[in-house]
Amino acid sequence: MKNSDNFSIHSIRKKILLMSKVIGAVLVISYILSAKLPFSSNISLSIWTFFVVLLIFAVDFLMSHFISKPIAKLEKAAKRMADLDFSSTCDIMTNDEFGRLSTSLNTMAKNLQKTLIKLEAANKQLEKDVEQERLLLSERKELVDSLSHEMKTPLGIIRAYAEGYQSEDDEMKKQKYAEIIISETERMNHLITALLDLSALETGAVQLTSERFDFVEFLETVAGRLLIDTPDADFELQYELPDYKVYVYTDKIRMEQVLNNLIINAKKNVRPKGVLKLCLLDENGLLHFSVYNQGDTISDEKLKKIWTKFYRDKHSKYSGSGLGLAIVAQILSMQKLSYGVKNLADGVQFYFSMPVVK
Repeated sequence: MKNSDNFSIHSIRKKILLMSKVIGAVLVISYILSAKLPFSSNISLSIWTFFVVLLIFAVDFLMSHFISKPIAKLEKAAKRMADLDFSSTCDIMTNDEFGRLSTSLNTMAKNLQKTLIKLEAANKQLEKDVEQERLLLSERKELVDSLSHEMKTPLGIIRAYAEGYQSEDDEMKKQKYAEIIISETERMNHLITALLDLSALETGAVQLTSERFDFVEFLETVAGRLLIDTPDADFELQYELPDYKVYVYTDKIRMEQVLNNLIINAKKNVRPKGVLKLCLLDENGLLHFSVYNQGDTISDEKLKKIWTKFYRDKHSKYSGSGLGLAIVAQILSMQKLSYGVKNLADGVQFYFSMPVVK
């Protein structure tokens, strides 16, 4: 069965055949008419030749319009697509093979563009996954290295006192050795728990769960537990809090962890009989928290390192894991909250801010 397009007036083949028949008929008719002109045969032939030349130009124009130009447009469009440039389409609007080929090319370009976009998105996601996996491997290595390094001292102490416990006959000394072993064991447990917690926060293994709550009452509860009626309290507690409820929207459990670490840090570093001051300021839609401890200031060099994991001041009389402030920084950074530390005239102030909600 023959293709019906062969018989369509809109096909290129039919147009060319029709044009050739029309041209042939025009040539014959024009020759007959020129022969009947009241001129000599030479003049009639010259007129007919001139007419044939005009006809040739007309045919050339029509062939260029219907065939050459569409082919040139198709070639340019195909070259752009070969160069993966799908920004412009082929604009042949005729109802023939060239028009249908143009439509097919445009459809193919559109589909290829969608495919390339999906491929680029998949590649970007793959790069992120690879980078995430690399970060996880790096974090695991750092975790193992950190644990190995930090465990050496308490394990060495435990081993030494365990050996001393075995060879000691004095019950009082054995009791003291046992207390030291228990203390170092608790220290290791706290270190491991804090390090695993920080590692989980850094790698995104845990997510924050926000809720709305009154931060004023929340701070009073946390501070009361840590600072009021403690037997080792050797400081003057001051506070400046709003006398009304101020609501925030954040992770309550993690913010308790932040307050614990900042308040305990201030409590450890306040000088004997010095001032420890808590402050909450509700201003311009933000709630500003600060904790100040009167005591030694921190050098500029140490201020840059204070949020770093495992950083400890060698001259401090207090020993710690060096993870408390790093956890504070990580939790606040995850919520995109501003925070910092600064020296005042006779002490140090830690602070952070968060949006107030209604």
